[in-house]
Amino acid sequence: MSEVEKRARDRTADRDVPVGVVMVGMAVVVWWPAFTLGAWEDLFFDQLLTVWAASTAAFVFVLVERRPVGARLVRAFLLLLPSAWLVLMFTLNDEAADLFEFIIDVGAILAVLIGLPFTLWVLVRIVWPDFGGRTRVSTKWLIALVVVGVAVASFLLGANQEHFLTCEDFAISGNSPPADCTPEPD
Repeated sequence: MSEVEKRARDRTADRDVPVGVVMVGMAVVVWWPAFTLGAWEDLFFDQLLTVWAASTAAFVFVLVERRPVGARLVRAFLLLLPSAWLVLMFTLNDEAADLFEFIIDVGAILAVLIGLPFTLWVLVRIVWPDFGGRTRVSTKWLIALVVVGVAVASFLLGANQEHFLTCEDFAISGNSPPADCTPEPD
């Protein structure tokens, strides 16, 4: 193998490492919210507040980064989705109609489904500013498909947790057992 081929191979390998880190990191972040949505049919407050904290920090960064305003406004708006959900939670009282409760639930799910992946992508771009420019479109799609695949698989695992986990598994881990969990065999 020539020296030129070795350098080309090394440059390719150098580009592959950040792709792997991004793909694995994003998959690790989305699995638990997807699992809880499947197992408990709910998103836990700590997951929603984690998305809110990360998206708020990314929102501030997007506002002060040195890019044209037009490109920043759409990103800033999407990063505000978790904050909009939080404002709704403060402004609606417990006596609100079922329609408002439905809106809150839809808002929470949107905050996670749109806010989480988008926030992760913005954070990746903050950590590796040239990542998006140096990464092929097909690689970006691969990352998206892997993360969505992990989220869907995690949701399905959560929805079917009674087939491979017991109520005690949840209790030992510090989680409340889902209503349909399988009791420990005697």
